[in-house]
Amino acid sequence: MIKKIEAIIREEALDTVKDALRAIGIVGMNVVEVRGHGRQGGINLQWRGTAYQMDMIPKIMISVVLSERNVEKTIETITSAARTGKEGDGIIFVYPVDDVVRIRTGERGGEALAYQDDIDQKKGGAKN
Repeated sequence: MIKKIEAIIREEALDTVKDALRAIGIVGMNVVEVRGHGRQGGINLQWRGTAYQMDMIPKIMISVVLSERNVEKTIETITSAARTGKEGDGIIFVYPVDDVVRIRTGERGGEALAYQDDIDQKKGGAKN
């Protein structure tokens, strides 16, 4: 089965997370700048003596689509690379993916996800 991981992380964690994902063989990903807040509801800032609430905090969303057997390793990698121990470190969502189609070749499923030196090839496993 194919899964999609969406990780919303701090902006300053992006390079560390990207490097950690590459190190385990995740070669394809999308990165989007997003704004939002979690449980903390935003942050209080002070500028020139005036306090104000910033409730939509800039974050980064990383999306990765991969075989189910690699989900836990990927979650562990993102969590380890992005964790500061403070509020606002982020959150990870995991979704099922019904199908994947590579537009250029028409490949579907696991074959559409395969890249040279990706996480499946590093493990020597078959594609899902």
